[in-house]
Amino acid sequence: MLTRPGKQTRPRETPMREHAGDGAGQDDRDSREIAEQRREQLLRAALDVVVERGYADTRIADVAERAGTSPALVIYYFKTRDQLLTEAITHSEDTWYTEGMRRMEQIASAAGQLEEIVAMTCLPGSDPEPGSWWRLWLDLWALSPRSPGVAAVRQKYDERWRDTIRSIVLAGQEAGEFDPVDADDFAVTLSALLDGMAVQIALEDPQVPPRRTYELAMRFAAGQLGFDWKPATLRARTRGR
Repeated sequence: MLTRPGKQTRPRETPMREHAGDGAGQDDRDSREIAEQRREQLLRAALDVVVERGYADTRIADVAERAGTSPALVIYYFKTRDQLLTEAITHSEDTWYTEGMRRMEQIASAAGQLEEIVAMTCLPGSDPEPGSWWRLWLDLWALSPRSPGVAAVRQKYDERWRDTIRSIVLAGQEAGEFDPVDADDFAVTLSALLDGMAVQIALEDPQVPPRRTYELAMRFAAGQLGFDWKPATLRARTRGR
């Protein structure tokens, strides 16, 4: 989980505005960089608060207090609470996905890449609360049927996830590692299986711990795609999906 900064007393801030004039020069670049850093700080604070309290009990004032700033600044960047949640999810998901793809680029076999995909979802690594980050997605799923904006974010990332699985399967089939199953059907099925496992991880069901979900998902994948798999030494993960 993200490190939570303690409560701090700071001068109240006012929203930063872009410089008027020709828009050129170091001052404009510095202002944009500072604004981006502040935005990321607020997103991280929002993630911490939503994971800790749940979306329904998160207020703009809570995020401002966690970030050590004013509610006015949070509202300036994220006009509504729904926008704050969706942008926090986007920031978290993009960072997580980029790090995962970087690791997969170093794995030669399609079977190894698929194992990385499953581990990314099921294994919390250093997170002391295995289900903490999945609680964020539980909120997202719950809001999606009633919020078109949230639903669009959910659809975007689910489609990307299935596309990644499908690409790995097709590459493995081309290399002769996998049996000729329908890659689209497998991607939908495995993605749904991992999401179901994630619910159990988020609920911290003692009979369905992260290690067990990982092994069950890998046995399913190996059986469907026709490759040998045995549990190995697990690599550390920072969090679930």
